[in-house]
Amino acid sequence: MNHFELFGLPQGFPLDAAALADTYRRLQAQFHPDRFAAAPEGERLIAVTRAAQINEAYATLKSPLRRAEYLLSLHGHDIRGESQTLQDRTFLMQQMEWREALEELRFADDVEGAIDAFRREIKGEHKVLMTALERHLATRSWDAAVDAVRKLKFVDKMLEELERLEDSLLEL
Repeated sequence: MNHFELFGLPQGFPLDAAALADTYRRLQAQFHPDRFAAAPEGERLIAVTRAAQINEAYATLKSPLRRAEYLLSLHGHDIRGESQTLQDRTFLMQQMEWREALEELRFADDVEGAIDAFRREIKGEHKVLMTALERHLATRSWDAAVDAVRKLKFVDKMLEELERLEDSLLEL
């Protein structure tokens, strides 16, 4: 049973978040290990295993990027945990420019303003890539979707690095 089947949801990128959350709460209540505290050891083990599966499936489906990776894996493109580099030269150049810009932020006259502007730029690219990913998944353009996921992973990482830089600069 895949994650979508577990939650009774149609297999696809668009997702009813409320239905996901409602089903998660129902399944957690049904299989929570505390409900099996007095049960035989075999039943307790099954409950713990099932609760872990429910938690993993929920975390995967709740996150758009993880959900996209999971969908791709269901269609023979398992890129979860890979570290393959992108072949898109334009995007690779953009990555280098963003890395340089990130390093230069600490020396800006208006650090907070520069960080905000950089964040808007990166989030704008995230939105563009997410729209492309949705389109590629809807049209079953798997290779293009894989490329979009790889780019989104980089963009997410860049946002995380920006947050760490902001935290370190504001602590001073």
